[in-house]
Amino acid sequence: MDINKRTILWIVFSVSLVILWNEWMISTGRPSMFSANTAQTAKAPTTPAPTALPAAGAASLPGVNADPGAFKSERITITTDVIKVDIDTLGGQVKRLELLKFKGAGNPGWFGGCFGLFQWCQPDAGKQNEVLFDEGANHTYLAQTGLVGGPFPTHNTGFTVQPGVRTLNDGKQIQLVMEAVQGGVKLTKTFTFKRGDYVIDVRHDVSNVGTAPVTPQLYMQLVHDGNKPVGDSFFNSSYTGPTLYTPQDKYQKMTFEKIEKAAAEDERTGKDTAMKSLHPVRADGGWFAISQHFFVSAFVPPANIARDIFTKKLATNTYAIGNLVTLPALAPGASAAIDAKLYSGPQIAHLLEPVSPGLELVKDYGWLTIIAKPIFWVMEQIHSVLGNWGWTIIAFTILIKLAFFPLSAAGYRSMAKMKLVTPKMQAIRERYKGDPQKMNQATMELYKTEKINPLGGCLPILIQMPVFIALYWVLNASVEIRGAPWIGWITDLAQHDPWCILPVLYAISMYITTKLNPAPADPMQAKMMLFMPLAFSVMFFFFPSGLVLYWVVNNVLSIGQQWVITKKYAPSTV
Repeated sequence: MDINKRTILWIVFSVSLVILWNEWMISTGRPSMFSANTAQTAKAPTTPAPTALPAAGAASLPGVNADPGAFKSERITITTDVIKVDIDTLGGQVKRLELLKFKGAGNPGWFGGCFGLFQWCQPDAGKQNEVLFDEGANHTYLAQTGLVGGPFPTHNTGFTVQPGVRTLNDGKQIQLVMEAVQGGVKLTKTFTFKRGDYVIDVRHDVSNVGTAPVTPQLYMQLVHDGNKPVGDSFFNSSYTGPTLYTPQDKYQKMTFEKIEKAAAEDERTGKDTAMKSLHPVRADGGWFAISQHFFVSAFVPPANIARDIFTKKLATNTYAIGNLVTLPALAPGASAAIDAKLYSGPQIAHLLEPVSPGLELVKDYGWLTIIAKPIFWVMEQIHSVLGNWGWTIIAFTILIKLAFFPLSAAGYRSMAKMKLVTPKMQAIRERYKGDPQKMNQATMELYKTEKINPLGGCLPILIQMPVFIALYWVLNASVEIRGAPWIGWITDLAQHDPWCILPVLYAISMYITTKLNPAPADPMQAKMMLFMPLAFSVMFFFFPSGLVLYWVVNNVLSIGQQWVITKKYAPSTV
């Protein structure tokens, strides 16, 4: 069989596209093409679920005020050096959380940004701070806590607020204390904010101020709509949805689509309204979160305390993930306290790891994590010296090229030999064009005589392809690179090139590489090879500019290496 390296190159190209598409499907919560259960759903326990849960509307909530409209709520704003948080006195809900160190993404869509159109149309895009928790007409993202098991304070109960400092100036921390009494139970919420920290300590003190014993359950939940965040695009997307981690089942993704299907199934089977779409996981540790591109909000209850983690559809396109912690029975005058953490900030590993085991897994590198993590570690070390992520990518590319230099040199020598014997191969094709079997035999004999490995030129590409894909996920998942400039027109290496200069340079470099390679004997194949640079370049219009920068530098170095080897070693091979 006549094995041609260009055919192998096309196969590699096609397979890489399939892999990238599959990874995009997984990252957006859709099923993998190779597995029906890539995005795991929580397994229902055999133990009975709790009897009452916070629901969507006030009417179905246990312990809600008889007339919520009679309570005049207000938002208390807490400002630290890294976050600005609005907490509503109605229920003590976190209604808005702004990250003061991170700018929001624009919304270029599919073609916005190319040729600078997006910057012209929206000059202020990306200048506002990133906002996580928020509530609006088309967006819902809230953190809620409360008690169930009786007419107790919930996230729809009016709370009174103790006076105190609201802005962190020279101090190390500030607190917000809120109280509510209902059904003979007093709930005190204490939010603690610390300097330089994205973790909010949330303490719940529950006191029985009535005359009968009670056994309340504390719930914590994150509420989110089913929409993608602003700035998410087809070629620069990541998973958005509920995630959780338990010591038993480790890290899991739970998509909004799965919750919606569970709700539809519960509706079809007539499941009780109060329990609708509840599929709890019994655990004694772990956390639950809402993950999105570059950022995450996670509730971390105390370790070694039993809890039921649940998912639930609250309303149209509104979902919740949360947990229930059963408190000890409280006699009159008795009290109990639960300390929890609410992390809401960037997906930076060294910030996530101290909060809870497994929380760093929300920074999703896909199935090539084993390669991506070392890549990012090396890039961090380079960046600590150079201080610019663009030059870091270039330096990393040079290191990769040096690491693969012996392999690449062998591949280019093989291609140089192949180029020299191209006339002989064309003569064989002409001689045996009516007999494919003899043509293949003669071609293989020529390879053997000239000591040519027909796959030698493809091996470097095969070896580098996992690095290329892993680097794609590193750039796609690392908030450190988000908004990082390089030079001139490249102001965000995590976004596509706004002027499409790097993709054009890539096309030119690919064209030069194609010309340096031996021309295919098949005219149709030759046309396909000339079309390849254009195909890749169109795809790279939408890829992160940092990734395209890597590939452009890699091609330029390869052209120089290939040219030198072709000139130096090719004559000695004939």
